[in-house]
Amino acid sequence: APAPAAAASAPAPAAPAVPAAAAAPSSGDRVIASPLAKRLAAAAQLTLQGVTGTGTGNRITKADVEALVAGRQSAAAAAPAAAAAAASSPAPVATESYTDLPLSNMRKVIASRLLQSKQTIPHYYLSIDVRVDEVLELRQRLNKDADGKFKLSVNDFVIKAAALALKQVPQANSSWHDTFIRQHNTADISVAVATDNGLITPIVTGAEAKGLATIAGDVKALADKARSNKLAPHEYQGGTFTISNLGMFGVKSFSAIINPPQACILAVGGIEKQLVPGEEAPAVANVMTVTLSCDHRVVDGAVGAQWLQAFKKYFETPVKMLL
Repeated sequence: APAPAAAASAPAPAAPAVPAAAAAPSSGDRVIASPLAKRLAAAAQLTLQGVTGTGTGNRITKADVEALVAGRQSAAAAAPAAAAAAASSPAPVATESYTDLPLSNMRKVIASRLLQSKQTIPHYYLSIDVRVDEVLELRQRLNKDADGKFKLSVNDFVIKAAALALKQVPQANSSWHDTFIRQHNTADISVAVATDNGLITPIVTGAEAKGLATIAGDVKALADKARSNKLAPHEYQGGTFTISNLGMFGVKSFSAIINPPQACILAVGGIEKQLVPGEEAPAVANVMTVTLSCDHRVVDGAVGAQWLQAFKKYFETPVKMLL
């Protein structure tokens, strides 16, 4: 809210007299100033040419030079504030060659957090290929038996497997807090959702204890609220682990930026048919590449590898998720 205006009865303080620039220098090109005024001007790298002093016969005094220095400092201090005010409400700029778009508040927050993450978190990356044939078969069977009550996606299985792996390797379910590491007791999975305003990560809380149908319902409801700008703060703040899936766009693999203060984020690629070793002969299998980004301050390489092995175990044997 704007600050209340000052009472009209309070007189404003008189502004100090500031020497004015004359139309022409005093006495031709000669500067009429006291020796002290000249020394102060030289120290401040000020030129007194064209300045009309306030002393006798327009003589430039010490007070005149001090007023000039103060005026220059005030102008310098006001410049950044004016620039910031202009930048706070930019207008779109368009030419034949380009269009400059103003930043939304969400985009500013995203930019700030991603920059903070890449500049302050020692990222490292671990990738593994996971066979998804049994997940695809179980998904098809469960969706068929659901009679429209729910519809499971591959990402629902990813969330469940990730949550169970976090319970098995709790060091990965941790966050960095400068003076301590917090290890979380529940797997609250942040799921990256793309919206018109930018990326947001609503949270499936306690995913390790939820069934696949419940997870699917939660993800759908949260994604709908995210895209319609109706998420409450508690629905996107405070997750313990993030999943970003670009497989539906045909992306084979990628490395995601950690969402601080979390220590890990899982990047999920698309499913491809690959030739894999079989018991008697090579076979064709559906394979998905996942990449785990870790904060090395919290999760050592061996811990990250253990988490990926646990994730792979659950995902390649999805019936274990139902137990």
